[in-house]
Amino acid sequence: MSPKDTIPVRQGEELDLEFIENLIRQHVSGLSDDPLEIEQFFLGSSNLTYQLRIGDWEAVLRRPPHGPVAPKAHDMEREYKILKEINPHFPAAPKPYFFYQNEKEGKPFFVMERKRGVVLDSNMPEEIVLSEEKNREISEAMVDTLVQLHDIDYTKTKLKNMTKPEGFMERQVHGWINRYERSKTDDITGINELTRWMANNIPNTKESTVIHYDFKLNNAMFAKNDLTKLVGLFDWEMTTVGDPLADLGVAMSYWQESTDSELLKKGLGNEPITTRPGFMSRDEFIEAYAKKSGRDVTNMNFYQTFAYFKLAVICQQIYYRWKKGQTQDTRFSKLNHFVENLIEYALYSLDRKSY
Repeated sequence: MSPKDTIPVRQGEELDLEFIENLIRQHVSGLSDDPLEIEQFFLGSSNLTYQLRIGDWEAVLRRPPHGPVAPKAHDMEREYKILKEINPHFPAAPKPYFFYQNEKEGKPFFVMERKRGVVLDSNMPEEIVLSEEKNREISEAMVDTLVQLHDIDYTKTKLKNMTKPEGFMERQVHGWINRYERSKTDDITGINELTRWMANNIPNTKESTVIHYDFKLNNAMFAKNDLTKLVGLFDWEMTTVGDPLADLGVAMSYWQESTDSELLKKGLGNEPITTRPGFMSRDEFIEAYAKKSGRDVTNMNFYQTFAYFKLAVICQQIYYRWKKGQTQDTRFSKLNHFVENLIEYALYSLDRKSY
């Protein structure tokens, strides 16, 4: 990540410095006598993520947000175990150091490797200059990375005992519909039509692979001296074994184009760089993935429809927490408008012809 990706820890989100340092020294050997320094990563609106530093040693701590959280969300132990299994086969996944149950606070956390590089986002370092040709190469690197991730033989890892590929899309569709109902705050036009269509058109999964399920450019890190070399991939909370096209659909829900609405492009903050000239369109990305993976993408309209709905529900859950006073972060106060826009895009994808 860039040198400016951290800030002083936000008020109300502090960690017990002495306790964390003692815990680190129990699990990590060879550390200097320097005191622990903690800063906070300012990106992200779900889990809380901190930079830890003792002398030259650096790491990252991830923990759930304060206040009530949705059932099964923010499972730190599961994410830790997934990284342990994936890192040996996919080095871009950070190496996890240790997990702590933290029964006292009820908010477990884990500590993992700190990667160094550049996150290509709207707030990236000013010295990074992107050309149309470079943007195309970055797009290709993202396609290649997704294909490589889906090529991991999960049967040779403990993921085969941690996941249940059978019936994955059935559980996903009905599960996210239920999550929406539990976090609903406003009436949205077309939502009943959308949920009925998804429930009645679930495709048969042809293949199950490891899926990241939050694959997007600002979860990726590139080498600073080679912006086509991906050195880190983050936020493995939703990772499982399931339909690889569901992973591709989620990736495309984050991959905005210049012709998208202003609300879609800026709903999660500043306009993403994928709208700049040279970046693949969503259709080009899907076609490149199909060519490199050999997978049939005929039913991608379903997976994109579901992906927009899934993203809408994630944002709705965050907005629900803000509206109920469970978080004071003002960034979330207008997420309801973004949720409505995502539902509109899901309905648009529903009507598209198959690829």
